[in-house]
Amino acid sequence: MPGLLKAQLIELDQTFAKEKSGGRKVEVQFNPESLKVSFANEIVQPKGGDRSSGTGGRQFVGEGTMKLALQLWFDVNAMEKDAVDDVRRLTQKVVYFMTPQTADQDPKKKAPPGVRFVWGSFIFNGMIESMEETLEFFSPEGKPLRASVSVTMSRQKILEMKFKAAAKIPLQPGHTPLKVAKQGQSLQNMAGQNGKDSWQSIAAANKIEDPLRMSPGQLVDLNAAVTVGAGIGGGSTSLGVGAGVSSGRGLNASLGGAASGSISIG
Repeated sequence: MPGLLKAQLIELDQTFAKEKSGGRKVEVQFNPESLKVSFANEIVQPKGGDRSSGTGGRQFVGEGTMKLALQLWFDVNAMEKDAVDDVRRLTQKVVYFMTPQTADQDPKKKAPPGVRFVWGSFIFNGMIESMEETLEFFSPEGKPLRASVSVTMSRQKILEMKFKAAAKIPLQPGHTPLKVAKQGQSLQNMAGQNGKDSWQSIAAANKIEDPLRMSPGQLVDLNAAVTVGAGIGGGSTSLGVGAGVSSGRGLNASLGGAASGSISIG
């Protein structure tokens, strides 16, 4: 079974285009609980126009800004190897990305290094704009053992998210999308809206006793059906019902499977 995928901070060259040769790579100790991506455009009010009536006409100036906010946790008591006695020995690896470096284009100027935050399919290229570290849980010697680090990254351009794989999630056996019955909806109406005409067999496959009066919120597998066959022989008529289910009937309303690919910002 594969291990838990950890997020990383990777140093980029000053073009923010590729990883820096020999640059730093920092794997977080605990993955963030959430990622907050914000977009902003710089807007100015042009001269002239009637501002009181709202007809001045706003303009967008520049390419805008994208920001990524996240929180990382570090705890020396949770280290499985290479344990340290002060959590700042861990957080200083993140502080490195805040440390100004000499700019390639102008040696007289300095700027923080480019950083790529990557976690699975999520990629954000930019620079660390701000960082706030909270130290807690001190040892008897006064050394902090736990810390939370709030990081804000930014880049001076709004980029469209690009998905490198199809959005469809392949279904797996036992994972069938179910439809939810609405108030006053019958099974015949549900089947008709989804292009199904054999609502009787759908009712039998789903073991629905009263298809004309569905309970609101009831889950139905419209792809399941029971085949009915009739045979006549020897002056008697026999009705054979076989459990021929055309699609696996799942009790889970969620989609199964896994989507491959990545989301790249930067």
